[in-house]
Amino acid sequence: MSVIDGQVAPGPGGLCQKGWTAGELLRHPGRLTTPLIHGEPASWDEALDFVASRIKEFEPDEVAVFGGGGLTNEKAYLLGKFARVALKTSQIDYNGRFCMSSAAAAGNKAFGLDRGMPFPLTDLRSADTVLLAGSNPAETMPPFLRHLEGARLIVIDPRRTPTAERATLHLQPAPGTDLALALGLLHTAVIEGVLDKEYISSRTSGFDEAWRIAAQWWPEHTERVTGVSAADQRAAVHMLAGRSYILTGRGTEQHASGTDNVSAWINLALALGLPGRVGSGYGCLTGQGNGQGGREHGQKADQLPGYRKLDDPEARRYIMDVWGVDWLPGPGRSAYELLNADDLKAMLVFGSNPVVSAPRASGVADRLRALDLLVVADFVMSETAAMADVVFPVTQWAEEDGTMTNLEGRIIRRRKALDPPAGVRSDLHLIHGLAARLGCAEKFLTEPKEVFEELRRASAGGPADYSGVTYERLDAEQLHWPVPSVEHPGTPRLFLDRFAHPDGLARFIPVDHRGPAEPPDDEFPLQATTGRVLQHYQSGAQTRRIGELMKAVPEMYVEMHPDTASRAGLASGEPAHVVSRRGTVTATVRCVASMRADAVFLPFHFPGDGRANLLTNPALDPTSRMPEFKVCAVRLERACDES
Repeated sequence: MSVIDGQVAPGPGGLCQKGWTAGELLRHPGRLTTPLIHGEPASWDEALDFVASRIKEFEPDEVAVFGGGGLTNEKAYLLGKFARVALKTSQIDYNGRFCMSSAAAAGNKAFGLDRGMPFPLTDLRSADTVLLAGSNPAETMPPFLRHLEGARLIVIDPRRTPTAERATLHLQPAPGTDLALALGLLHTAVIEGVLDKEYISSRTSGFDEAWRIAAQWWPEHTERVTGVSAADQRAAVHMLAGRSYILTGRGTEQHASGTDNVSAWINLALALGLPGRVGSGYGCLTGQGNGQGGREHGQKADQLPGYRKLDDPEARRYIMDVWGVDWLPGPGRSAYELLNADDLKAMLVFGSNPVVSAPRASGVADRLRALDLLVVADFVMSETAAMADVVFPVTQWAEEDGTMTNLEGRIIRRRKALDPPAGVRSDLHLIHGLAARLGCAEKFLTEPKEVFEELRRASAGGPADYSGVTYERLDAEQLHWPVPSVEHPGTPRLFLDRFAHPDGLARFIPVDHRGPAEPPDDEFPLQATTGRVLQHYQSGAQTRRIGELMKAVPEMYVEMHPDTASRAGLASGEPAHVVSRRGTVTATVRCVASMRADAVFLPFHFPGDGRANLLTNPALDPTSRMPEFKVCAVRLERACDES
């Protein structure tokens, strides 16, 4: 056991503070137990009838569905099917677009396949060095730390986080310069002679094109752009020679250049010969409970079950045959574009709270408020649910069976432990109830195991092939996809023989640094970055209802260097306004000596005037459509001046 910010962090087999308090939510007095229509209690039949009758008033593409990365595989699968078969809409996406989409896009480009980690977590225990780019697992996923105990850590983060405190080497680049640093490290690897030339020659293509860009990023030039010393760049590269892993997280992904950022880190990994070998590799750390599985089975705008592409004619024909339909809509809009579309009339939200979690949150709230019909399925009254015309109370983790897929591609059984409160139903029953009223009840099952059996058929032959997975096998063994038959043992390690491109080679992707979409200027001289803290999770709709967690972190705050505070006339403990071009956040000042003087940090778990995403820039990555959560230009103002 160890201590992080005064809280006990888990040792092997332990839970984090969020984990050991999670059960309190199941019987929380604020738990929703009856449907609501315009805030008034209603029966399930009344609420389902109301929603279905309103949906029938609209054209298919005037109705949208917004899902979540915490839904089980069964729910994510059925939600995607519901949108395309029952609603006949192309307008579906999910909050995972805000999570791992840039890493998924980069992984597909480089390897021909996206799986967060193409190797088991336990492989990390034998590593000499692990580089974490934009990830803070000491707070976001503490149990993960036990896999890193034997390795030297290189942590790349503008903040000196609890993870950075554990690092052998902490590289602290300016926000928005992740790609420049990765290019500088690739340049240094070439100059210092630590490339794996045989690997590059036999297992990759495109190195020369990537090198032509990296050649311009010699260490001293990289230092001027990022603030990371040339000496530290050289030290990092030499530490990575050997049994090493490069792992990326939201900090390097949530940018308008997020896909290119991740591609640059993958390029470094390929140059060092890490991916596709036992004892080394590249991977992405997920951010939600089903961040991997949630994007594999069809709730993403451009995907069908099994990680098939929605615009692939062969994939469409296969899924239409499984579903017994003769037509499917095409790809729809990405999450932020969906939440802001002014031609939508209705939206159904499952397992998400975009009023707090989406960028430019005030604009998203205004758009949702303008809908003719907003329907939310949740188990507490989130900020989004509070705006809804209809709210459905649904089951939670301990009250349902199902499967999740973790960051290493391992499918995990969720087993029901207790019955839900009276009046609460599962999302599967909700989807079936609406489908029945829309004339296609026979196509929508309600039991998780039956839904999973259909998911198996739908995923067969796809990149994420679950056809050989059964509940019975999951009870007896660990299975990593693809599992193409019931005799197949699963694939814990991908790419050992070849990558997923037709020629079997991994691709270097030529990318160059272009900086934040919104650089600081005289009016907004600082850069704000956002993230999670140990005690809270995502929008905080659940964790803010737990007394122990709220006692530890009760309110919104903003971290800054003492000199930054002094220049703004602020002191630690005072209220301050953090102002961007999109909004103003009120937060309590925390002076932190390790902060960069040009940056401030805000957690994104708090509602109201404390929503960090009132500030954030919705500039989108052109490939992944990921918004630029991690850096925007701001200024500080004294809140107390108003009094």
